[in-house]
Amino acid sequence: MGYGHQRTAFPLKYLAFNGEIINANDYLGIPEKDRKIWETTRIFYEFISNFKRISLIGEFVFFVFDRFQKILSFYPKRDLSESNFQLKQIFSMIENGWGKDLIETLRRGSGQEGCPPLVSTFFTPAFMAEHFKYPGDIFCIVCDTDIARAWASLNPKLSRIKYFVPTERVAERLQLYGIKPRNIFFTGYPLPMENIGGKNMEILKEDLGHRLLNLDPKQRYNYYYELLIKKYLGKLPSSSNHPLTLMFSVGGAGAQKEIGVKILKCLKRKIKLREIKIIFSVGVKEKTRRYFEKNIQGLGLKNAENIEILFEKDFEKYFQKFNQALRTTDILWTKPSELSFYSALGLPIIIAPTIGSQEEFNKRWLVKSGFGLLQEDPSHVEQWLFDWLEQGYLAEAAMQGFIEGEKLGTLNIKRVIEKCSG
Repeated sequence: MGYGHQRTAFPLKYLAFNGEIINANDYLGIPEKDRKIWETTRIFYEFISNFKRISLIGEFVFFVFDRFQKILSFYPKRDLSESNFQLKQIFSMIENGWGKDLIETLRRGSGQEGCPPLVSTFFTPAFMAEHFKYPGDIFCIVCDTDIARAWASLNPKLSRIKYFVPTERVAERLQLYGIKPRNIFFTGYPLPMENIGGKNMEILKEDLGHRLLNLDPKQRYNYYYELLIKKYLGKLPSSSNHPLTLMFSVGGAGAQKEIGVKILKCLKRKIKLREIKIIFSVGVKEKTRRYFEKNIQGLGLKNAENIEILFEKDFEKYFQKFNQALRTTDILWTKPSELSFYSALGLPIIIAPTIGSQEEFNKRWLVKSGFGLLQEDPSHVEQWLFDWLEQGYLAEAAMQGFIEGEKLGTLNIKRVIEKCSG
């Protein structure tokens, strides 16, 4: 699966049977025909995501593709349970055996008389489990703020799949798709506990205290909301434990990497003066890593200590490094993917252009909630970013996300699984 679904699973690894996360598209012994279906889907999506950057024709081709995963308007509220073309295609492949080996492997691999719960971060493996009669509970985690019809089964009223949802809108949407309310659990998105601490969120509060000092250099936000800060965080430290840090996260397909280079060019002087640190989070793609290394060198910043490329060859190590880097990150600049929910960690989001229907809804959610701000022209980031800092806009978004966002989704999911499984 892609970054979004892998990232969603990672905080729950400690709950996994044998401490292992199974990748539906790349597990030991996967039949070649199943692998080809997954791989074809991935390559096509990455091609379309990158092709979208080509003016007119690229945008048109992506528009046509996106129609198949389009999320319909919520209002007026009506019955949306009728299945669509995308869903019928998925089930056609499942009926022809796609995923049967995966479910049989999970059933055998449990080594238990009663199979443990299956938790999927994407709807297709959940559909496979139900179709091939996996005996344990089947859970599906939603990793967007709103979802298309494809997330619910062909016969939603008869489905036994249980959903963990990150927003009330998703809960309502699933009911419009025909899912029974008893199979919907509003838990919030599963965030990494190493960035939170325990139920008292001691790590998160400490990190946010340091972050606020960097996000509010003129103390404008603190002037108006000092009592609010004290209520939620207590007394702030005397100084931050890190320099002002911006992380730019590149999507799994490598799309939008050009924005990162524009950021680099515009902030070159401030980087040299050590007024800001830049982290480019490029994931597991060696090609994307080389792209940034080349541009950093071309701008004469190769030896700059306050530029970092966050890269690893496998997802697990990458997510570990990413979560650790977030602790001293002040601003997260990203397209509105599943990372939108990281605003609950007190991270203000600068919203890059969307790729796909679901990201449009994530963007609206971020803006309406006050957790993120739409990016201005990256070619002038050295002006508008520091204006935002002086006005306290980013400090406000950070506190808004922390106070109103659901932070304990991981613990909530654990609690529901234990309750349902007896």
